[in-house]
Amino acid sequence: MADAAVTIADLRSLRSAPSLDAAQLAALRAELQPQLQRCEWFTIGVMAASATAAVAALREVEAALQWKPLELDPAGEALASIEGPVFLKGNQNSGRFLVRRETGLGEGLLISGHNAVDPDAEDTWGPLPLNSFAA
Repeated sequence: MADAAVTIADLRSLRSAPSLDAAQLAALRAELQPQLQRCEWFTIGVMAASATAAVAALREVEAALQWKPLELDPAGEALASIEGPVFLKGNQNSGRFLVRRETGLGEGLLISGHNAVDPDAEDTWGPLPLNSFAA
C-alpha cells in the first residue's frame, strides 16, 4: 500500500496490517484520534511474532495515547517462557494484559473503544501496523 492513501475503513478487511510509510501512519493516527476521544476506555489486541514485540507495541500505544500502563496479569504465563507468535490482550478496565501463544494470526494492533453512555462511539479499529504509535 505504499504511496496510496489508507483509511481506517481500508484496514477492516485485512487479516494482517499492511506496511505503511510515515506519512500514511500519520494520516491514520489523525483519522483515528477523534474516534478514540469519544471513548471512555479501551481494549487492545496485539498480534506479533513474539511476546517481546507484542509488549513493546503495547507500551508504544500506551505512551502515545497517554494511557496508564497495563500490568501483566499474574494468572498468565511468564513472558520469558512464551516462544513464537502471540496474541496480547489488554484491558484498561481490569488494568491488565495477558499474552498467549497463537499461530496462524496476522500481525498488527486492534484497538476497541468502549463508551457505555454513547454506544455509537464504540468500535474496533485495525489491524494497524505494530509501529503505528512508535515515537
